[in-house]
Amino acid sequence: MQPSLPDEIEEYRDLRWQREGAGRLETAEHAERFIERVGFTACLTDSRKPGPSLYVAVCGRRDAIMPRNVQKDPESSHAWRLKDDVVRRGRCYYGKLPRGKTMFLAPRMISYFNALWGMPRKPRSEEKKRLSADAQAVLRVLRREWEMATGELRAEAGIEDRKKFTQAIDELQAALIVIPSEVVYQPKFTYLWCLSEERFPEQLARKVDRPTALREVARCFLDGAGLTAPGELARVTGLSRADAGLGNHALVHEGYAVRIAPGTYRLKRLHSWTGAAEGRGG
Repeated sequence: MQPSLPDEIEEYRDLRWQREGAGRLETAEHAERFIERVGFTACLTDSRKPGPSLYVAVCGRRDAIMPRNVQKDPESSHAWRLKDDVVRRGRCYYGKLPRGKTMFLAPRMISYFNALWGMPRKPRSEEKKRLSADAQAVLRVLRREWEMATGELRAEAGIEDRKKFTQAIDELQAALIVIPSEVVYQPKFTYLWCLSEERFPEQLARKVDRPTALREVARCFLDGAGLTAPGELARVTGLSRADAGLGNHALVHEGYAVRIAPGTYRLKRLHSWTGAAEGRGG
């Protein structure tokens, strides 16, 4: 269950996360601008999960719930088509990050997420230590072919078991090495896969230390949320609660955020916040 938040914070999130009808996403360009503004967002989560969501922004409702029969629902179908269009255009990062968090990243946030979960391109020995044999086999094929459909890639990598192939692809996505580059529906549904460094070479080559990355991911979320409840940043990003705390503490030290209770932080610039809780800040 999500925590109860003050009305002014919910209204702030409505505006920032486009949870109101006036800001509904209609085109891929709208979706890309939304991703750039929020920094990172889930794709098809609904109001039962914290954080910004492409689907909720398509609905333009704070209480949007994904229906069971998504194929016949116009809003979920539209969100799915927008997701495909944004992936195809290649201006925003899309992939399944650690802990199964399938997210869009704005280009400005890629280097921070890479610092937290990515794998150094050199030395390559790190790949042998961290990646499974199946993941290494898939990576060898993609480094040779650059882009391949799921079935062809699985065959070239010599992985007969579909489940093992999916695990290998998920492993490579979690390390920000491989991303889907396109979704194809004819003659049959498949993803095309490519190396993430081919689409985002500058962002993935940029060196960022871990404390800076934690601080900037926390800043990005707080900018959109206005206030973070205990454990919320960790649930949205896949960070541990300890790492999320380090990021939020850095914002307090900088004077960007105020700690108003254990695990609860708000933007310092939101002067509309009042109440006894503020007296406990520091």
